[in-house]
Amino acid sequence: MQRQRSLLILILVLIIAAITVIATIPIPLGLDLRGGSQLTIQVKPSADIPKITERELEGVKKVVEGRINGLGVSEPVIQTVSSDKILVQLPGVNDPEQAERVLGGTAQLEFRTQKPNTETQLLAFQASRAELKFKQEQLRKSTDKAAIVKNQEDLQKNNQAIAELFESTNPPLIGKYLKDAYGEPTQGNNWNVAIRFDQKGGELFANLTKNLAGTGRSIGVFLDNEVISAPTVGIEFAATGITGGSAVITGRFTAQQANDLGVQLRGGALPVPVEIVENRTVGASLGKDSIQRSIYAGIGGLLLVLVFMLVYYRLPGLIADFSLIIYALLTYATFALLGITLTLPGIAGFILSIGMAVDANVLIFERTREELRAGKTLYRSIESGFYRAWSSILDSHVTSLISCAALFFLGAGLVKGFALTLALGLGVNLFTAITCSRTLLFLTLGFPNLRKPELFCPNLSTSIKSGAEVQS
Repeated sequence: MQRQRSLLILILVLIIAAITVIATIPIPLGLDLRGGSQLTIQVKPSADIPKITERELEGVKKVVEGRINGLGVSEPVIQTVSSDKILVQLPGVNDPEQAERVLGGTAQLEFRTQKPNTETQLLAFQASRAELKFKQEQLRKSTDKAAIVKNQEDLQKNNQAIAELFESTNPPLIGKYLKDAYGEPTQGNNWNVAIRFDQKGGELFANLTKNLAGTGRSIGVFLDNEVISAPTVGIEFAATGITGGSAVITGRFTAQQANDLGVQLRGGALPVPVEIVENRTVGASLGKDSIQRSIYAGIGGLLLVLVFMLVYYRLPGLIADFSLIIYALLTYATFALLGITLTLPGIAGFILSIGMAVDANVLIFERTREELRAGKTLYRSIESGFYRAWSSILDSHVTSLISCAALFFLGAGLVKGFALTLALGLGVNLFTAITCSRTLLFLTLGFPNLRKPELFCPNLSTSIKSGAEVQS
């Protein structure tokens, strides 16, 4: 009995923990349940790649997937919809313009050397650029389209003038040498972008900074051929340059801008030009009424199962009902802890795993009844029922988990969500069906009024001992 009591305490602790998790950690919902952003990306040919093939589409998809991972979007849908278009659905993303900037930008990074005797020109162009940027912010809410266009043209001319003051290194130090890039806060509300190079990039950066150290000339940090920072290098680095393979891009970024730039740089450059041809916010595809009906159907089905187990299996059925409730709490809490995005296929996997949990209890109770009809005591019948049913339960769960693994690794999008939720449910079910049901059944044998074979198997034709002996 002491072992059963210890397990009961463990079960109670898990129930309290699960309820706490469910109450404090909300589960994110998928695009079909809460809506989000939907973008259609058109892949365009270039001078180097005149024809778009499946290879180029896969390359673009890979870069887009990497950038979405950086955005922290769960359960995105990325699929090819034609020979040159890719559909991207982002659940919960309410700013489609920000998603467009991150997914569609090329993010070509290059470090360049300032040409000799251009220091005065650079200072003048930088001052002019600051004025144009300030004016651009003022014009954001303006309806004067002519002024907006004029300011944008002036910015482009300014950028071109600055770019002419710099030249590429040989070999060029570009974004392909990056290992990592991420935003980091500085004083005030400004953010920088910290970057780390691989070994080759670290060597090129050390040579670049060594050549410019103490000269007063700047390192031009260009993103998509637009200068975003032009720092100088101190004389103390004249001997070796800046070693270690790390650098910081300064540009008075906001937290969002720094994070977006880090995502683009980590994701790499798109292999071919792309254009966002459609960008819109979408509502939940199922609709509120459909979601409610799905919830009602799930609750109704669960209640019918609970009633059936109680009526058909009597006391073991009541215990199985408690185990199923514990199972549902633990599984839902696991989803919340792991941050799993819940979609309609995910809900289907969850409900299907409840069916598997019922199936395990049915196997156990039928085995128990067989032992009772064979004339064994109640305690020995319950013990043998669990022992004899275990191999069947294990086999069914292992084969189901193999199917889940195949769906998860070979499937995509919503199919993977279904496989993951079903697999987690099966794992929790092994615990609840064997540990919870078994513990509660043996605890009932400690109460004389419940040690009645007819409560476990009605209409027994054989005289059965009550099995008063309960092992400790």
